[in-house]
Amino acid sequence: MTHPDSKTITHALTVDVEDYFQVSALAPQIPRDTWEARECRIERNLDRILALFDRHNARATFFTLGWIAERYPGAVRRIVDAGHELASHGYGHQRVTDLSPQEFREDVIRARGLLEDLSGVPIRGYRAPSFSIGAGNLWALEVLAETGHDYSSSIYPVRHDHYGMPDAPREAHRPLPGGILELPPATLRMGGRNLPAAGGGYFRLLPYALSRQALRRIEHVDAMPAVFYFHPWEIDPHQPRVPGITAKSRFRHYVNLHRMEGRLDRLLQDFRWGRMDQVFAEVLAPWASDATQPGDRARVSVA
Repeated sequence: MTHPDSKTITHALTVDVEDYFQVSALAPQIPRDTWEARECRIERNLDRILALFDRHNARATFFTLGWIAERYPGAVRRIVDAGHELASHGYGHQRVTDLSPQEFREDVIRARGLLEDLSGVPIRGYRAPSFSIGAGNLWALEVLAETGHDYSSSIYPVRHDHYGMPDAPREAHRPLPGGILELPPATLRMGGRNLPAAGGGYFRLLPYALSRQALRRIEHVDAMPAVFYFHPWEIDPHQPRVPGITAKSRFRHYVNLHRMEGRLDRLLQDFRWGRMDQVFAEVLAPWASDATQPGDRARVSVA
């Protein structure tokens, strides 16, 4: 049952469009030069996601790899035709921490150009693979601004063994004065620390009731939109199993895949969801859109 006070804020629903063999944690077992030989399951999973969103009249932002768009242009057009925002996830899912400034610039220019050419719409947003922008490489935000992006959703304000900037603001902010807007994934502030509340593996691992409670707290206590994310491979329990991965990676990647689609269905019923560019339209000024609904307000700060 929907909480009587829910759906007062439109939250940002996002999808990181990459396939199972492109996940950073599995990179040691899946060399990049073998990607072409792998079974790609992205189209069938995207079509299921688009149908699910359509049933709930939900709109989302799809952070899409250039590598995927180049090979499946029809999927890109279906995303846009369904009314969703198309955004960039870079070209080849390389962590920003592994790239030089020039290599990063070339990657984001290539991805943005591909996505715009295929879709015919401007690409405003970017999300770094594995949330790999943090305190040590904030120069990447300058590159994003210089290459025409309006916002990033790449700094996760949590402590994690693979990513995170735990002291970063939880709300929409500009890490560099006058620079690009950062729209971080959702966190819950408890016990003096930030706890992840944005989806992904945590959403699959923990009981759904905890995720729902976290989002309601963000609505009613923080009074701001949450940014939620997941990947197409997370609704695909029949994806090929990758041999030789660590026990930790196996658990993180495969836990509760069979429950994910049902949990997403409940999530879409319990909350109101929209595209990043519309949910955060006011703080993305001067490109503010009149598509913003009453209550869709976001705070913005300068870190």
